[in-house]
Amino acid sequence: MADRITLSDAAPVVPEIAHAVIDARDHLSEIDGATGDGDHGVNMAKGFRMVLERLDGKDLDLRQGFAVVGDTLLSDIGGSMGPLYGSLFTEMSDTLEGRQAIDVAALAAMLKAAEGAIADLGDAKVGDKTLMDVLVPAREAAEKAEAANETLVSALAAIREAAASGLESTRDLVAKRGRAARLGERSRGVLDAGAASCELILRTLANGLSERLS
Repeated sequence: MADRITLSDAAPVVPEIAHAVIDARDHLSEIDGATGDGDHGVNMAKGFRMVLERLDGKDLDLRQGFAVVGDTLLSDIGGSMGPLYGSLFTEMSDTLEGRQAIDVAALAAMLKAAEGAIADLGDAKVGDKTLMDVLVPAREAAEKAEAANETLVSALAAIREAAASGLESTRDLVAKRGRAARLGERSRGVLDAGAASCELILRTLANGLSERLS
């Protein structure tokens, strides 16, 4: 089994992420409705439908596809998620500049850049009931895999597990950022919508890459 995937071979992962988000529209909005406006899934789906339109007919690799996602979300999606996810995908694209393939080192670098993009837009940290509760553990899992010289398939599995655990951890947290923070203790007991969409994106990314390793 190869331990790297060319950016060209990984290109289909981008529309797979878009379709996953669109398919999860109602689920994400239901989660958001418990503590927010209930439109997270609607806005995310709108953005990723635009992504699919802009990808249609183009022969792009993974880096270029991520750039399209970033540009689209930054320019066309309002609220907090447009800038957050737009910056996340833009930074991941930039990290792949000059690379021909995804390996464990590239994966760790991508997630570190993604985390940095979110951190630059605010001061959310693990424990604040945000997407950082998913993204930070995923980045840590990738870096741990790199340090241990693990295979790419092992690193992807670790990222999926860390992201899933991070999402579930938000259920017992009190929101400290965003609209949900106004609810105080009433925000405890439900998942965070941003964390849910982040887990979905990372899971779909990891699954898509894993499938192309087999």
